Amino acid sequence: MDVMSSGPKRKRIINTVIGAKVKSQHLYLFVSVGGCILAVITMGIYSLLLFTSTFVFILLVCSVDPTCVHAWVFGIQMLWQTFWHLLIQYREYYLQEPVSISSVLFDAVSMDLQEKQVLLTFKVLTIRKACVMLLPLISYSLNFTTMLGGPLCSYSQFLTLMAGISLKPSPNPLIVVFLKLMQVLLLEWVRYCLVHFLKHNTYDPSNSINLYGVLWVWGLAAVLRIQYYSHWRISESLNNAAGFGYWDNAPGDSPDWSRLCDGDFWTIEALSRMSEFARRWNTTTALWLRRLVYIRCKRFPLFMTFSFSVLWHGCHLGHFVGFLTWAATVKADYHIHRHLCPKPSSTWRKIYTCLSWINTQMIVACIVIAVELRNKSGLRLLSITYIGLFPLFNIILPFILLKFNTI
Repeated sequence: MDVMSSGPKRKRIINTVIGAKVKSQHLYLFVSVGGCILAVITMGIYSLLLFTSTFVFILLVCSVDPTCVHAWVFGIQMLWQTFWHLLIQYREYYLQEPVSISSVLFDAVSMDLQEKQVLLTFKVLTIRKACVMLLPLISYSLNFTTMLGGPLCSYSQFLTLMAGISLKPSPNPLIVVFLKLMQVLLLEWVRYCLVHFLKHNTYDPSNSINLYGVLWVWGLAAVLRIQYYSHWRISESLNNAAGFGYWDNAPGDSPDWSRLCDGDFWTIEALSRMSEFARRWNTTTALWLRRLVYIRCKRFPLFMTFSFSVLWHGCHLGHFVGFLTWAATVKADYHIHRHLCPKPSSTWRKIYTCLSWINTQMIVACIVIAVELRNKSGLRLLSITYIGLFPLFNIILPFILLKFNTI
């Protein structure tokens, strides 16, 4: 009786596995086609750059040994990226032409191959089987959710997410997507109010007091940061609508759709330390940078990570000042809080936390203004309002504390 019942059971399992594989192939194809359509619509003729990068990337993965494929992919991609950044700067500053080209990250795949988290074998394969194996790679490279600036995930995580959707469909994310879009509307309403206030109360260095200038620059930086939070929430909602980002909790618990999240406004803005802010801001990209640069550098990993961010963003003057200031203040944060942070039972801890939050907000405002405005105008604004003294004081303070401790 057991032998007779095991036959139909095994057949159902095989049919389930085959159906899941077919469904996953359809999902990969859907994501790839969606990415191609989005690239053509948003980038126009510049979408050829993306398709060229994808073709070269696939060619390298198929032909280069997995142990050294990361070096090839990383080197060629950075040369390609740097060339277009220099061309963009030439057209922006000398020809006065607005140019916008998106960057696409392939290093996550090459890192997974080098670290043997993913294995690919193209030897002794028919053309059809090779195409089936290449489909996930192409799908990851042209993923329309990532192309919109959405949360990043490693290639192995991408495969796991797609396999999970194929085997066990995630719950209906309609309510989750609706609530996140409501958050976007709330953030945009706050941003609109701030923009309206800043426009009708313009800062004039000759007639305004310095405190108002500091608050005005902080408000401008808040407007720029809210744009990021709104964009992340929209991208996260798009991922959830496509079935990505679902975390299967214990039975009885509500479904968790925050697996792919770059940052929450209420959580990040409440942080009182620069080191925590750096880890929580744009979380998936921060994890990618940590894996790509930070853990691979034996000397000065923090400054090497932020220096790579400067190169990746285009090497504008504001990027140099902003990212290197960010690195210096994060490094200073460890020393300052180790020497000045009161004990948990101290009554001064709440006051210290409040002052640390104000200090973090002002430093973040300086970094955002420098990075987003990119040119000398942002640095000039920071100098005339004296808000730039906050990061400068934080960078100098560890040396003062060190001198007092040695006396």
